[in-house]
Amino acid sequence: MIVVDNLCKNYPDLEQGEVKAVENVSFQCEPGKIYGLLGPNGAGKTTVLRTLATLLKPTSGRVTVAGYDVETEAEMVRRSIGFVSNNTSNYDRMSAREMVEFFGRLHGMLEEELRERSELVYRQLQMNEFLEVTGGKMSTGMKQKVSIARAIIHNPPVLIFDEATVGLDVLVGRSLQNTVLNLREQGKCILYSTHHMNEVERVCDQIAIMYDGRILCEGSQEELREQFGKADLEDVFFDLIEQQLDLEYEA
Repeated sequence: MIVVDNLCKNYPDLEQGEVKAVENVSFQCEPGKIYGLLGPNGAGKTTVLRTLATLLKPTSGRVTVAGYDVETEAEMVRRSIGFVSNNTSNYDRMSAREMVEFFGRLHGMLEEELRERSELVYRQLQMNEFLEVTGGKMSTGMKQKVSIARAIIHNPPVLIFDEATVGLDVLVGRSLQNTVLNLREQGKCILYSTHHMNEVERVCDQIAIMYDGRILCEGSQEELREQFGKADLEDVFFDLIEQQLDLEYEA
């Protein structure tokens, strides 16, 4: 459902000439699975996700989402994904209902289809109690539910979560994770980016650890623990990052 093949993304830089934000990244994510991109800030995770969402064009390599190429079939890719981040903006003067249904219409949904789908989404996310609350009066948890509802209203096969729990309290963060797990049970293909280890251990089926624009390792939690001889996934992560820092220091 998501296929990334030798993705590279470079940016021009006045001092260095060119900066490699992502270098030869390859992975696949299948329906009914959650693929976790784990790495510190600046690892290149968001660049990968924005490329998948057609917000950035690859410098080289090939990326397909739901069978569509992100460069040549960008419109079809956008119809096939829902994107949730930690800084999704809400409209202060629009109610939760108005925002969600507005995005449904942007996706070309017919009114009857939109009504039926909206009712289902509102029940799934437990939104009925605040549907008429405007964005300026919503709590953080309400805003995040609206962001998820907007992303899934058109029932896309692929969902992307980019550091979606940053800034959320523990209860709201756990609620978001439960929603992600429920979406997996519905057969969605989910790409989940985070730097929080507890989230990875709770929701992700496959994991790629990124650093400095590259994937250092990839596999299931069990495979990574066995490969590196660690009982704790967090130890795997920190050992890998420390190795990279040592290599940079020696260089």
